[in-house]
Amino acid sequence: MKSLLAFIKKEITEQIRSGKVLFLTLLFVLFGIMNPAVAKLTPWLLETMADSLAESGMVVTSVTVSAMDSWMQFFKNMPIGLLVFILMESNIFTKEYQSGTLILSLTKGLDRYKVIISKTVVLIVLWTIGYWLCFGITYGYNMYFWDNSVVENLLFSAICWWLFGLWVIILMVLCSVMGSSNTGVLVSTGGIVFAFYLFGLFPKLKEYVPTRLMDGNSLIYGIAKMENYNVSIMNTVVLSIVCFGSSFPVFNKKQL
Repeated sequence: MKSLLAFIKKEITEQIRSGKVLFLTLLFVLFGIMNPAVAKLTPWLLETMADSLAESGMVVTSVTVSAMDSWMQFFKNMPIGLLVFILMESNIFTKEYQSGTLILSLTKGLDRYKVIISKTVVLIVLWTIGYWLCFGITYGYNMYFWDNSVVENLLFSAICWWLFGLWVIILMVLCSVMGSSNTGVLVSTGGIVFAFYLFGLFPKLKEYVPTRLMDGNSLIYGIAKMENYNVSIMNTVVLSIVCFGSSFPVFNKKQL
């Protein structure tokens, strides 16, 4: 247990020294502020562009914004936030392979399974803190400017998106264990997520795939009911467990 905690501490230290923690924190804080800011500035922008749009034959009427517009922006920005997170963290294993620092830790008696657990824990903690920090900032501004009660199923939709990001991160860990290059990790992770996205385009399959959890707008507008996501949530949890569990035997057989 001491060696596991020590390796987790090492991972956190590396994340801080590399500037990733600071960058990701600023990114999610920025998104948290941008969500209500974009909604708040939309009427002003349309009013400013009214003359030029009128010349093109478009008539701009008065626009009323609410917390709903801000939360729509939240769910639009989250894919970008997750993508940046994956791009920054995709080398969490491959850089160790290339530098040989992991071999040094293993020769000192560190069990291989502790490497996977520690790195995965750090990634999950970073994603969780960043995601809910962004959510909290957006919620606070929306409560100040408007009224969050107009949004339906808000917390549930946010949890669904957080869970989707969790699955992608654990999938990235599995791809990192299997691959040896940063490019390979990104291609394999992105390819699998995109494949599930394509499956979700079929009406009979969309309720079974993890990418279904990205559709937060349908929930906050009340178009979809929470029970419609139960199967997707269950499958996402199962896939996360399978990916995480598969990482151990694959890593045990990997030559470093």
